[in-house]
Amino acid sequence: MSFSDIIKKSVLESFSTADMSAKYVSVVLIETFLIALYIFMVYRFITRSSFYNKNYAISMAIISEITAGIILAMQSNLVISLGMVGALSIVRFRTAIKEPMDLLFLFWSIGTGIICGAGLFSLGVLIAVFVTIGIVLLNLVPAFSAPQLLILKLNDSAAEKQAIDVVKKNASSFKVDSKSATSSAVTLIIEVKTKSGSDMVNELVSLGSVISATLMEHEGEVKN
Repeated sequence: MSFSDIIKKSVLESFSTADMSAKYVSVVLIETFLIALYIFMVYRFITRSSFYNKNYAISMAIISEITAGIILAMQSNLVISLGMVGALSIVRFRTAIKEPMDLLFLFWSIGTGIICGAGLFSLGVLIAVFVTIGIVLLNLVPAFSAPQLLILKLNDSAAEKQAIDVVKKNASSFKVDSKSATSSAVTLIIEVKTKSGSDMVNELVSLGSVISATLMEHEGEVKN
């Protein structure tokens, strides 16, 4: 018997001996659903998005079930396995995931489906436990102070020094990110760290040379 015949026989036997009874499939899907439900609940409490997207959370949980079903189908038949590989290789998902935590939960959900579909329910539970512990512990790490962007529109470049003096007085630190100028106005974008943002904006507006002052926050973090 040649080496290729041995490999062929081994592969065929592994598919033919797979236990794909209705009871086994039901147990796997129920176990997968339990972990998927846990992921759904963790996402509900952990997500920091401004608007909680329930449809995304539901889709993420059900992806585990679908993935587990695909893995079961691939284990049951060699032809189906090859067909699945070919079909999934041409699928393209165009939806952009902007929030890193959403990407983490999506990957966790897909991984759970693969692991449980392979019959490794204990591994799926352990991963769920350690992922949750990791998320909780890392969330306890103190974050850097919230960053703020100050957008100033000035009458002319001569007013820049006055505005910078006011910013320097009210901010613990600042950095001019960009400056643009026209014949009639100068626009400054300044990254600042301050606890009295409202007072600073009011003082800037009180200067006759400041046309407008806007203070904004964004989701990043400024290092000390």
